[in-house]
Amino acid sequence: MTQTVKLDILSDPICPWCYIGKTQLDKALAAIPDHPFVIEWHPFQLNPDMAPEGMDRREYLERKFGGKEGAVRAYAPVVEHAEKAGLAIDFEAMQRTPNTLDAHRLIHWAGVEGKQTEAVDALFAAYFTEGRDIGDAEVLADIADSIGMDAAVVLKLLKSDADRDDIAKRDSHSREMGVSSVPTFIVANQHAVPGAQPPELWEQVIREIMSQIETTSA
Repeated sequence: MTQTVKLDILSDPICPWCYIGKTQLDKALAAIPDHPFVIEWHPFQLNPDMAPEGMDRREYLERKFGGKEGAVRAYAPVVEHAEKAGLAIDFEAMQRTPNTLDAHRLIHWAGVEGKQTEAVDALFAAYFTEGRDIGDAEVLADIADSIGMDAAVVLKLLKSDADRDDIAKRDSHSREMGVSSVPTFIVANQHAVPGAQPPELWEQVIREIMSQIETTSA
């Protein structure tokens, strides 16, 4: 199939629903390998005002959800849907909630090298299964190295202000356009699909798009 369709994904690498949503989408893409999607990832920080060094994760959750019980209640559906998606999230290993601006800068630079989705996958794995602090420059450089990027170059960029304002502006632009939660998937620059959708829905969307492409090209 020669015709492609843009799939823009707004996401944050510390958002569990983004991790679940990507996993669900991946299942649909694997089921229909000749899908027309060309994917691009876009920055959306869950906590744009987070201190640069991040904060203790337990304190963050309890503050956000009104105490320990509120945090447990809020995360119950996350645990359930992660298990259904076949993901093993190690909540105990996750000690800090980072500021994700630098992680988004890494995703941007990975995109320049055609490795954007690899970077997103590596960041999700680092945070949710390995409990690493993805706000730390050394950790991000190591993740870059693991997907074939030059760690020294990435570390140098992270220590500069390169693309910092650009990422913040793109994040703000999405909010101005009405995006208030992630993941948000935008199909063909027209249709917004919010949330972690099941693979069956994505398969249906893909088949409908492929059918439309066949009709218009016939």
